[in-house]
Amino acid sequence: MSTKPRVIQAENLDEAPAAWLAERCELIRVGKDDANFRSELALAEGMIVRSYTPVDAALLDAAKKLRVVGRAGVGLDTFDLPACKAHGVRVVHTPGANTQAVVELFFALLLDVVRPRVFLHRPITELVAWKQARKELTADREMASMTLGILGLGRIGSRIAEVARTFGMRVIYHDLREIPENQRFGAEPVSREELFAQSDALTIHVDGSPRNRRLVGEAEFAQMKPEVVFVNLSRGFVVDPYACASFMIEHSSAVAVLDVHDPEPFDQTYPLIDIANVHMTPHIGGATRPASVAMSWVVRDVWRVLSGEEPECEADYT
Repeated sequence: MSTKPRVIQAENLDEAPAAWLAERCELIRVGKDDANFRSELALAEGMIVRSYTPVDAALLDAAKKLRVVGRAGVGLDTFDLPACKAHGVRVVHTPGANTQAVVELFFALLLDVVRPRVFLHRPITELVAWKQARKELTADREMASMTLGILGLGRIGSRIAEVARTFGMRVIYHDLREIPENQRFGAEPVSREELFAQSDALTIHVDGSPRNRRLVGEAEFAQMKPEVVFVNLSRGFVVDPYACASFMIEHSSAVAVLDVHDPEPFDQTYPLIDIANVHMTPHIGGATRPASVAMSWVVRDVWRVLSGEEPECEADYT
């Protein structure tokens, strides 16, 4: 019988970190929907998940030997942290692993809106057609003329502020915390009302705590400019989808770009489907190869806990 600690890999990991952990543990690859998941869980001392394995009281009750759960990613929305604490299960994650990927996606999406473009794959031989194509793709504004509003100036929000300033944008933000001036990257603190009213583009970067559910609803959309570019890369449940749909239908010059949704995946009843100025992507904020590898290295902290050492990035259970 193996004397190595048993660890369940419930979702995908990059192969190199998985192999690294497999050298040190008995690594069992079994998903939550597999028939033998519960029997393996009863023997596991560690587990690694990503986005779609809820770590709740029911799971913890069935995992009598569990000591640590690693989230290969940032958000802990699917974790019942008080229950983890009560069961003596430590939670580790990789909070900075996808920051650059999310920041790059934000500016890619914003530029898609501000600088519409197509690529030419066939000849345009007539000057009239050439001029017409250029006219149709002439942008109404430049980013340097826009005010960018950031709701939540944390790890990702502050990096977006830094990059936006290099584009020449005015950057404003609202955050519950008092942020020192030297950590704002030139962003100006404003009230919530000022943030919604003044932003030409508005991006949401708040955490997944329950207090942020439907943080942006009918009242907040009512304060926004009729031509706002509204971007959500944080959590789907932060935005009321019915309020967003209503605002976008009523304001054809506005644009919503949403990478996160509630629920995921969504079906034909989702209120934001088939609205011309609503553009949706399938939660690809952290979907780069480097980010995936960085998130997968949560295995190091899982091993630290199993070895009796202190992890580098543990969840805040309060």
